[in-house]
Amino acid sequence: MSCIIGISGWSGSGKTQLITKLIKYYKDNHKLKVCVIKHAHSSFKLDKEGKDSFRFYDSGADQVVISSSKQWAIISRVKDEEMTLKELLKYSKKDTDITLVEGWKFSNIKKIEVYREILKKPLLYKDDNSFIAIATDYKNISINKSIKTLNLNNIEEIGVFILNYCKNKNA
Repeated sequence: MSCIIGISGWSGSGKTQLITKLIKYYKDNHKLKVCVIKHAHSSFKLDKEGKDSFRFYDSGADQVVISSSKQWAIISRVKDEEMTLKELLKYSKKDTDITLVEGWKFSNIKKIEVYREILKKPLLYKDDNSFIAIATDYKNISINKSIKTLNLNNIEEIGVFILNYCKNKNA
């Protein structure tokens, strides 16, 4: 099973917290291989100042590959424009069971919206047919489409929903 699911919502909605819990749930309970692709602000730093790899990039290297016995990473300089999600998905491991995509709220991949009423932001699903569910802690939410409402505080419910979606998609 190889499945891609977006976890989208406004800043501060709890996307990262949900994904962190889903990773642990899938690793501990289902022994799945999980990949996460995160959309970040343009000024994020992957490396630490003073490290050799940081110095290589800071000196102008177009690409720096860092490798050890436990992990590896590629840092590539963007010349013209940001890579698309489709291009980035090519870098995810082929033997991954589930790829969780954080951000890209306006992409056309199937997504779960993370919604918290306290943010006072509009629901994203209303104008986007790629949302398959809403994970929320808001008890009185009114949904006017036939998509699933999930309890944001119930990781097993969300995790099983994603697994079932992936199985049905691949059947």
